[in-house]
Amino acid sequence: GSLERRRCLYLHTGRAFCQMVEVLLAVLILVCSSVSCGSAGGYTGLPALGGIYYYQYGGAYSGFGGAEGQRAQQLDQRFYLLKLPIARAAMVVGGCLLIFPCVLILVSVLQVPWYFPAWLLIECTLYIVIAVSTVPALYYFLHSLLSVYNSSVCKEREQLYQSKGYQGFWCSLHGAEIAAGLLACMAAMAYLLSAGLAVRDYRTVHEQKQKPLQL
Repeated sequence: GSLERRRCLYLHTGRAFCQMVEVLLAVLILVCSSVSCGSAGGYTGLPALGGIYYYQYGGAYSGFGGAEGQRAQQLDQRFYLLKLPIARAAMVVGGCLLIFPCVLILVSVLQVPWYFPAWLLIECTLYIVIAVSTVPALYYFLHSLLSVYNSSVCKEREQLYQSKGYQGFWCSLHGAEIAAGLLACMAAMAYLLSAGLAVRDYRTVHEQKQKPLQL
């Protein structure tokens, strides 16, 4: 009936669009955070795998052997453990940022703001708090990662791989981590926009609910 149509109409509003964008950004933050975490498997000597792995890198592939191979594996595992708490924290934040707009979409589809307009002001406040909190959270994320990359473990790991001619093991932020930071900034701007739209919708609902009283 008309109630169902009104519920579906919300999904075509600007506030719903912003919330869907927030869901997408949260999913991307989760993906980038998981990529940043990497694998706990450590280094594996490719020649030992045999077959296509060996020939893909050529028969002259030197790899690591003996004590060097064990040291490379230890450094990989220690480096992984250093980054793990940061990646987990980022994934938890990303998960919360994913759940939050989903809950707000559900609340609005159920027309809670129509029956309780003050909810929109609460929503606005939550959006502003999250947007402001994104700044120190992003600083902590990047500062913690840079601390890991400046650690002796990372430096030794980088030198060990470079001694064998491997690239891509630099002690610096990689693409996924930079992308996570940019996505967090975009999410903060989306939250501020949603906060403004929530105030606008509060005024609209308040005016519409006052009309019958004026008649």
